[in-house]
Amino acid sequence: MDKNQTIGLLLISLLLLVYFYFFAPKPEPPVQQLADTTSVTQPTPLPTDQEQPKVEQADLAANDSIEALIAQQQLGLFYKGAEGEEQDITIENEEIKIVLNSKGGVVKEVELKKHLTYDKQPLILIDEESSQMELAVSSQGKIIDLNQLYYRVDTSQPAQGDTTEVHFTMEVSPGKVVEKIYKLPGSGYQLLHEIKFKGLDNVIGNQDVLLTWHDKIKRLEEHFDGYHGARKKATINYFTSSGAFEDLSPASDETEQEVVNQSVDWVTIKQKFFSAAIIAENGFTGGEFRTTFNPNDSSVVKDTKSVLRISADLLKSDKGNFKFYFGPNNYQIVKKVTRGFSNNVDMGWSLFSWINKFVIIPIFNFLENYISNYGIIIIILVLLIKLVLSPLSYKSYISMAKTKVLKPELDELKEKYGNDMQKIQAEQMKLYQKVGVNPLSGCIPVLLQMPILLAMFNFFPNSVELRQESFLWANDLSTYDAILSWKATIPLISSFYGNHISLFTLLMTLSTILYTWSNNQMSAVQGPMKSIGYVMPVVFMFVLNSYPAGLTFYYFVSNLVTFAQQSIIRRFVNEEKIRKILEQNRKKNVNKKKSKFQLKIEEAMKASEEAKRKK
Repeated sequence: MDKNQTIGLLLISLLLLVYFYFFAPKPEPPVQQLADTTSVTQPTPLPTDQEQPKVEQADLAANDSIEALIAQQQLGLFYKGAEGEEQDITIENEEIKIVLNSKGGVVKEVELKKHLTYDKQPLILIDEESSQMELAVSSQGKIIDLNQLYYRVDTSQPAQGDTTEVHFTMEVSPGKVVEKIYKLPGSGYQLLHEIKFKGLDNVIGNQDVLLTWHDKIKRLEEHFDGYHGARKKATINYFTSSGAFEDLSPASDETEQEVVNQSVDWVTIKQKFFSAAIIAENGFTGGEFRTTFNPNDSSVVKDTKSVLRISADLLKSDKGNFKFYFGPNNYQIVKKVTRGFSNNVDMGWSLFSWINKFVIIPIFNFLENYISNYGIIIIILVLLIKLVLSPLSYKSYISMAKTKVLKPELDELKEKYGNDMQKIQAEQMKLYQKVGVNPLSGCIPVLLQMPILLAMFNFFPNSVELRQESFLWANDLSTYDAILSWKATIPLISSFYGNHISLFTLLMTLSTILYTWSNNQMSAVQGPMKSIGYVMPVVFMFVLNSYPAGLTFYYFVSNLVTFAQQSIIRRFVNEEKIRKILEQNRKKNVNKKKSKFQLKIEEAMKASEEAKRKK
């Protein structure tokens, strides 16, 4: 309300008070009669209980008229919506409990019944303090927020398992109605929503209706700092009608803001493991999005604001169909919501996401149906993947075994040519050609396994299934398993390592070093390349210290299984037989022509040697 409106209302109120005080009709004085001395004087009767409210109703009518004038000036034709009774309506199914409110006909609170907060409290995804929605329309030069008006409520109670419907109705005038309808199915995390403007063609202008959603993301997870903390995962995602998935950078420490001037299908306020979203069946005409946060406020993860434009014609023609999603970021659930909605679960780059979506997640969900312990599920997942990849592991080991057999000859070349690495490499290539050994055959199987290992980098940190699931000493497999923590900031260490020690990460590092040592016994690699194998596990110890315990446990078990695989293969591999095969190949390849690849390598080496001599 601006200054002129305030002064006008005060003057109107003052005029009404002056009128009722000075100009209202005064009661006539009672007629005086002569007393009859022969009769008993009767006392003047007190007002009865039925007469007393008449004065109160008159005063109330005066107050009501003032409030009605104020409401009419502010709301125009919608002034009737200024009065009403606020009422909460609770609807729920197996997964979700929603509180609707008759003031505004809005979603007041959402509870996810199958999940808890980090401190084991009911998980309230949004409430009236953290989340507010405005629905602004233009009418007779006024901007009216329909979510601040009162609605009449009509609820239909369904049979068990059926859809619950709640109708909110506000009558502007006879035949002119604003209607909001909510439908909650018997199961699932979706709430259907319709907005209808009936007979309001001449009441509401043709300007877009503005839906403003201001949400302060509640803190649901214990760890919200760091790369995999809740704050770095919270953002606004949206999907355009042209098929493009976009987001505001979740890792940014600055205010992020975007303006979209094209049709938008849905908008999600995404947290690490949960989301609140609104989907428009016929699209929003555009929107503005903003995220920011206060680093000193640990109760709010991020402050988000979404301003969405809705065509008024859609709401006037019964095409204002929407739905909300309030639920977990579970890939198997969100992929069924609407087009592109599965992008709210980060599965990594295209190659890795394909592995997660069509291999890892189906196996993981299948095991969930029969096993309740997620640590056991991870172990079985490792065994199944290693079993499928065992042929590649076998080929890799055979390649290393051949190299081991050739090690004495390779050592002779190093002694013969000393520090001339180019000559040594050239002679090694000739030796490999003679005995029929491909030096890359041991690397290719390892490279083919890398996409699966890298896919896990996205699967475990974003797997809501692991949230609050314990195994051994890890209380929550979706975050790090700290066996020792400290609050003090230690230069460099706190920046690169964190303020805790993860036991599964330590075990993973030690097992990787053991696996590297085992491989070096079979490999002919010498010098710096051999040392790198021991440096990398230490590097990853720093990198993965704050990653989920489920991921580091997976790598730890994978290392143990790989080590066991090699031990078993070693028992069935006879080095004498390999040596005989190599000698047979040496005899066969005496007069064999060199391949084009080998010729190119030799030419490159000769050119390099010639350049070195000239220099």
